[in-house]
Amino acid sequence: MGRTLEPHQLIERSIIRKYRKELWNPFIAAVKRYELIAEGDRIAVCVSGGKDSMLLAKLMQELQRHSEVPFEQRFLVMDPGYSPANRARIEQNAALLRVPVEFFETNIFDVANGSEKNPCYLCARMRRGHLYSRARALGCNKIALGHHFNDVIETTLLGMFFGSQLQAMPPKLHSTNFEGMELIRPLYCVHEEDILSWVRYNGLEFIQCACRFTEQNASGDGTGTSKRQEVKELLRRLRRDNPDIEKSIFHSIHAVCLDTMVGYKYRGREHSFLENYNSGDRPSSIS
Repeated sequence: MGRTLEPHQLIERSIIRKYRKELWNPFIAAVKRYELIAEGDRIAVCVSGGKDSMLLAKLMQELQRHSEVPFEQRFLVMDPGYSPANRARIEQNAALLRVPVEFFETNIFDVANGSEKNPCYLCARMRRGHLYSRARALGCNKIALGHHFNDVIETTLLGMFFGSQLQAMPPKLHSTNFEGMELIRPLYCVHEEDILSWVRYNGLEFIQCACRFTEQNASGDGTGTSKRQEVKELLRRLRRDNPDIEKSIFHSIHAVCLDTMVGYKYRGREHSFLENYNSGDRPSSIS
């Protein structure tokens, strides 16, 4: 008779076996394609308590067990001012999943929610800064965040529709304020619907958005009123006619044709197609 597996072992097995195609394979594909992890890295895996970051933590644990590339990691939970119930839920899930999280306290919610201008933007910037600072203090050279495939698509459309710019979410980037630190997104190729399926299959319950501002300004239908939710709903409608619409957007940010762009930015500097238009360095005309 085989031994009885503990709950965290069953959850880990579901990642490697039942959801291998949906979760493990695209996770590994992103790590390799974008060269996210190198030998000797010391990575701070940032756990917010939601489904995405908790799955990221489990995937990173599995990777460390099976990878031929040696690296170290710490699992950080920054408490921006969670309610007691949300804090307890994160602690319970971390214990259930056997993720050795390390909490540190901040007052981000109090500061951001007291701002009259764009508290969400301020909150995001403050979170990033605190995570970089804590990670560096622990000797880490990278932080890993739980942004997934759908976050990439939605962020691209948000920039176009509301920011007047064609800007994507890169799979990794160097910090501009913390020299030597890098941000990586190992869930870059993992779809949110597959994460949700994994959560339901294992009967897990993670915190939703724990922001006080969002809770106070919810629409009442559980979806919230943010621009990101508007984009999510738009994509749902577009998928009815074109099931591959999100894949097309994802592939498009990997195949930007600068020859056809009227303007673009590179390292903070704006460029125009006119710079090379009258030179010999230009594409052939289209008949």
